[in-house]
Amino acid sequence: MAAHTASSASTSTLRALPLAALTLQDEASFAHVGLYADLKARLLADDYHVTVLPERAQRWDHALLLNLSFWDASGGGDVLVDEGLPADVLCHMAWHHLAAGALGPPGQPLSAPAMLLGESIASAFDLYLVGRLLGHAPDSDFLHSQLPAMADAAANAGVDADAFAAMLDDVRADPEAAFEALRRLIFDVSLALLSAENADQALAALLRFEDAPYACLLHHFELSSWLQHARAAPDNDSSTRAHALDQALRLAPVALDWLADHWELSPPTAPWVAAPRPNSR
Repeated sequence: MAAHTASSASTSTLRALPLAALTLQDEASFAHVGLYADLKARLLADDYHVTVLPERAQRWDHALLLNLSFWDASGGGDVLVDEGLPADVLCHMAWHHLAAGALGPPGQPLSAPAMLLGESIASAFDLYLVGRLLGHAPDSDFLHSQLPAMADAAANAGVDADAFAAMLDDVRADPEAAFEALRRLIFDVSLALLSAENADQALAALLRFEDAPYACLLHHFELSSWLQHARAAPDNDSSTRAHALDQALRLAPVALDWLADHWELSPPTAPWVAAPRPNSR
């Protein structure tokens, strides 16, 4: 019995692997997105590690539960099923990594506003990627997984197929503006829900934002899981930094360029146009 227990323990251990040891998936679809290369380079430079499930437990539902229930922004908190890493997930991890470094007290967890701001940036970047890949990589794994899920969320919010298609046209026309509009919405709604004392107040908060751009996508994201993490977060100086950063992004001509400048990514290029050059953002 003891031997069986020891064997089980040894095969259930999570593994920490550097980004360089992973197989990047769907990366060719992101070749024209300059920010993807910048985010990847930053993770490599920072020797970022992820956590991988052991072979005997490589199940998507295990990884999902661990990510939603035990994730943290201190680095290596992302749990992967195996050594395969989708390119869009790399971006998500990178934004969280950068936010933790910019907002958090060294060695301490983020406050609720700081954590939610990082999540708003990482999640809104998905919509930016949708805008960048539409027309350039229509067969990408990312679009094949994200567009149906976003369409379902929009349909549940009462948005029909024609209106959803029109929304995607707007995202494609100006993905930077779509990013910032969704980032603001996610951050504002999350803070409003966090301050709600009961379901009535929470519903009132949701209804207050239901006419905002991209509000139909809110339930595409894991708001409830974020709020559970946020309620357990400490109160520290990262809250002040988070609100200051939020205001800076609202005032910036292009929020993503502001982040690229101030979070030590490559210098921003010229604004995105309908037919971007391969090295454009």
